[in-house]
Amino acid sequence: MKVLAINGSPRPKGNTYHAIRAAADALEEAGISCEILHVGHKAVHGCIACQKCHEMRNERCAIDDEVNDWIQHMKAADGIILASPVYYTGIAGTMKAVCDRAFYVSGANGNFFRLKPGAALVAVRRSGGVATFDQLNHYFTISEMPVVSSCYWNAIHGLEPGEALGDGEGLNVARTVGVNMAWLLKLIEHGRGTLPTPAAPPGVRTNFIR
Repeated sequence: MKVLAINGSPRPKGNTYHAIRAAADALEEAGISCEILHVGHKAVHGCIACQKCHEMRNERCAIDDEVNDWIQHMKAADGIILASPVYYTGIAGTMKAVCDRAFYVSGANGNFFRLKPGAALVAVRRSGGVATFDQLNHYFTISEMPVVSSCYWNAIHGLEPGEALGDGEGLNVARTVGVNMAWLLKLIEHGRGTLPTPAAPPGVRTNFIR
């Protein structure tokens, strides 16, 4: 089994990375590999609302860049970690562009993230961590993904790269994310072939403006 952790920080080894690393170490100790994909330094365009992913249904965004490769990495993973620094009480811009496009492509192609465990991690200097954590979780909850929780809200604190290593509680929270994700992945694997996967719900859309 493999988990894909997406690092939305522009810094490859900043505090967001250290949060991921704590979770990844716990996963690897449980025998589950964790690949860290660094995307936060890339020049990635946001969704342009062209609806081509719905029209083509080829698991690709119409913007032909690295995001299409990352989408396939996410599809192949058994679990997904979304990790972002906090910018103005929200997700870093590049990370949001990646998530918007990846999850929209998935939804347009039968929701291939459905029932994959997902976990969010955020790195914050002072405030805005809970709001950003909540925003990241929205991608999981609209995609029928089991959300992996921890022993506190999933935030680690620090400003300069490496300062988060002094946040003992934050590191413990991130590590617990890895422990709990490993446990859930093993439960899912153990249940395959025993408990049938629930059928996808019918596609019902209601517009409130007539």
